[in-house]
Amino acid sequence: MPEDGIRRLHLGCGTTIRPDWINLDARPLPGIDVVADLDDCRATPLPFRSDSIDEFLGSHVLEHLRDPLSCMQELHRIAKPGAIAVFRVPYGSSDDADEDPTHVRRFFLHSFYYFSQLGYTHADYGYRGDWETMSIVLTVDAARHAGKSYEHLFEEIRAQRNVVREMIATLKAVKPARAPGSEKPNLMRVEVKQVTGE
Repeated sequence: MPEDGIRRLHLGCGTTIRPDWINLDARPLPGIDVVADLDDCRATPLPFRSDSIDEFLGSHVLEHLRDPLSCMQELHRIAKPGAIAVFRVPYGSSDDADEDPTHVRRFFLHSFYYFSQLGYTHADYGYRGDWETMSIVLTVDAARHAGKSYEHLFEEIRAQRNVVREMIATLKAVKPARAPGSEKPNLMRVEVKQVTGE
């Protein structure tokens, strides 16, 4: 247990081991604390007590999952009320989303809404997790987009490929879960961040 008493779970970490985090991956690599398949959560629950994790990080893992709803439902089970989850994914209209043959799905600006119960007014996929999207950060190349207005950038994001490099979503576990479609969602904060480098 870290000195601050916060239990943090690093999802699909691969070889990127984070100190003071529980490092989870599907393969028994050096430094892995827990071996578990995030794409098998429907059949095999994660080996954590309910309401036991304070913080989650998943960097480029969700796009590899065939059953992200089951995974997010299981993460909701083990999350403490108000737990924070940060997910980094390639943006759906980028080459990065399609080039890797192990990627099985794309994520866009409103994709994370379907991890809340508020998104289910006309359908029921059997999903019972509830995550509120707090913020979305879309990273764009500073050299290509310097000086462009927010409106101009969003027009390019909607109309062109390879404008956004990466999307970073910050979610909060809502417990108890709300009734499907029971209320209007809070406005999420959307930020376009210009980054330099590759």
